[in-house]
Amino acid sequence: MREFNEEMISFIDASPTPFHAVEWMAKTLECRGFIALAEDEEWNLEIGSDYYVTRNDSSIIAFTYPPCQEKGYTILGAHTDSPHLRLKPNPLTTSAGVKRLGVEPYGGVLLNPWFDRDLALAGRVVYLEGEVRKEALININLPIAVIPSLAIHLDRDANSSRTINAQTDIVPIIATGDVDFETFILSQIQANSSELTLLAHELSFYDTQKGSFVGVNSEFIASARLDNLLSCYVGLKALLETSNPMMLACMDHEEVGSDSHVGAGGTFLEETLRRIAGENFTTLMRRSLMVSCDNAHAQHPNFPTKHESEHAPLLNCGVAIKINSNQRYATSSRTQGRFVQCARALQIPTQTFITRSDIGCGSTIGPITSTRLGIETIDVGVPTLGMHSIRELSGISDAYGLYRILMHLGDF
Repeated sequence: MREFNEEMISFIDASPTPFHAVEWMAKTLECRGFIALAEDEEWNLEIGSDYYVTRNDSSIIAFTYPPCQEKGYTILGAHTDSPHLRLKPNPLTTSAGVKRLGVEPYGGVLLNPWFDRDLALAGRVVYLEGEVRKEALININLPIAVIPSLAIHLDRDANSSRTINAQTDIVPIIATGDVDFETFILSQIQANSSELTLLAHELSFYDTQKGSFVGVNSEFIASARLDNLLSCYVGLKALLETSNPMMLACMDHEEVGSDSHVGAGGTFLEETLRRIAGENFTTLMRRSLMVSCDNAHAQHPNFPTKHESEHAPLLNCGVAIKINSNQRYATSSRTQGRFVQCARALQIPTQTFITRSDIGCGSTIGPITSTRLGIETIDVGVPTLGMHSIRELSGISDAYGLYRILMHLGDF
């Protein structure tokens, strides 16, 4: 379990953006013999081979072939994106003698923890090298920016009533001297020519602090982007180690609603499955199971009443099965029963999670893919504290338990 968690932390540290996460997963799959497919080419799938395909370099689907004739695929769904601060297209501004880079919050980001952190920058850039348009991933893994707090002397109500204006209060500072933003970004690209022109970018700030084990007995994992790179890693490991037919679908843009050509609301997963199944697509969907893996809210020890008392997941007490009568989660009694049967056979604990009836419920890719594909689905997740913060917290045993269940779920 320790080795499993150490590798998971390394994966998350190496994946500051969905582009980097997909690149890491693709390289790992290739090392294990998976064959890369291209969406714009014909597929000639061979029995006994393993494959993967990417879209936009930020979503990835990997699968064994063929699916089981009786049980179809166990499809593991997760998402590659996390709430963060995204650089604006023309970000450079000056205020109070310092240069700043304007940002736009991506997803439901918890803004307070972003103050006074050493921030790095990573993402994808599109540029011209001479007259040829190219793309590159960059990762400026250095503390190049910070968002300083306003001193309490200047805001005596800071500990009781301070709010954050996303436009004016959360702007990272980078320098006092002159900065040429385009030159700085292009300097991060390894190119054969110095004649480079920046065309566009998708760049995100992230905390330079690496993931770590925390607690007197090292029982917790603290890291950025546990939601939901933890599930991407768990799904990848299960796919690589299972003996059952399996598919992994890690999709971008979940944190902003999934409605994009690379999100769960798009066509990527459905088109992939149709190319695999051909005229047997409907049969494959009737026999398959979708497991939507997305972190669950652990009961907060300082705010225990925020949870339904009988459905409050605890850290290191097992994966949470997420249920909502209004179908914000796609779990049914049938899919829950199958999952719990597998967990009990392996002697792995599970928990159930529902939101309080007077608190709004979030959602996952589970209901979206279930609706689009017509596939039976269960929503599960590792209990997590501080979700959508710049640094989140989970237990050391829960991700490993989920991995073991997913490996064997096809047996049930």
